[in-house]
Amino acid sequence: MGDRVESVRFGHYAVPLAYAVSDAKVATGRQRPLSQIDVLTCEVATRDGLAGLGFSYTTRAGCRAQFAHAEEVGEDLLGQDPSDIGGIYDRLLWAGASVGRSGVATQALAAVDVALWDLKANRAGLPLAKLLGAHRDSVRTYNTSGGYLQAPIEEIKEKSERSLRDGIGGIKIKVGQPDTREDLRRLAAVREHIGDDVPLMVDANQQWDRATALRFGRAVEEFGLVWIEEPLDAYDAEGHAQLAAALDTPIATGEMLSSVPDLVRLIDLRAADYLQPDVPRVGGITPYLKVVALADHAHLQVAPHFVMEIHVHLAAAYPRESWVEHIEWLSPLFDERLELEGGRMRVPDRPGLGLSLAEEAAGWRLGEVEFRASAPATRPRGGGSARSSSESSPGRL
Repeated sequence: MGDRVESVRFGHYAVPLAYAVSDAKVATGRQRPLSQIDVLTCEVATRDGLAGLGFSYTTRAGCRAQFAHAEEVGEDLLGQDPSDIGGIYDRLLWAGASVGRSGVATQALAAVDVALWDLKANRAGLPLAKLLGAHRDSVRTYNTSGGYLQAPIEEIKEKSERSLRDGIGGIKIKVGQPDTREDLRRLAAVREHIGDDVPLMVDANQQWDRATALRFGRAVEEFGLVWIEEPLDAYDAEGHAQLAAALDTPIATGEMLSSVPDLVRLIDLRAADYLQPDVPRVGGITPYLKVVALADHAHLQVAPHFVMEIHVHLAAAYPRESWVEHIEWLSPLFDERLELEGGRMRVPDRPGLGLSLAEEAAGWRLGEVEFRASAPATRPRGGGSARSSSESSPGRL
């Protein structure tokens, strides 16, 4: 009969940042500063004693909704062959089909999907990159966390220098302030400080209209940027395509899109030189692989967004070498750390993702629910399974 899923546990964690950060969405009054990352974890265990760990995340709002959705559909995992990842994905997708096939529903499934891929690689005794078919054992990496708008320019310069000393290869800073001249001043100061040979990117976080983005793109040609990220609304595929055609500087976008069709539209319109899918946001590794196969066919670069702990493996398995974003915000959640050297991030040689939850993570847990295939005397839900749940205060850190 083969191995079967014996238990699945979901956790909701609020991981605090060392300090609050602000991008253009804060500068223009659309969002509040970011002070924590909410994470949905999924731990799957099988009858044969194998285990897999996956996670999704949200910023500012949404993780409680992900946790609730996972709690509703997670029991359907029990008794399934964990190697049948595609079939399980469809099963859980249809279990929650009435709320759609993108957004909260699929982002909750992302934690499950990542856990099953982790388990599959663990069964094979291979790092996930090797299971998928690696093209390299390290990937180029750039730092984002030191370049936010709340930081004065001298702080950004110091953090950029520190990142380069630590083995990170490129620097990205935030732009998109109401006064574009201030963006240009900060950008010029960073370029002068790090030198012309260091790869430099900017990220506007969707804050410009088409005319402003075009003017900015023409004004920064002299800086030799690797890319201009999210110059327009994430769903303005036509506008991004026009910019990509009009500017010498490459355009990067795609991180906010939460469905395969939305990302495929960017590919079809050639709206991004660097496509930036995000595994948790697009719904997991399974849909991510569909997107990047089409991106490779279209000869595009792929620079996945955030969650370097997952994306280091997927970038190593992509035929065209690109970049992985170094943001250390989730590092305290795990025992392991990624290695940096010579501008590159090394693919871990441990099986699966090579991650385990840190003991101190329990202090950030806001809720937990577990399903088991055993048959206790009390069965609050059907199917002969057990369900246990603990939920702490919904208050946020």
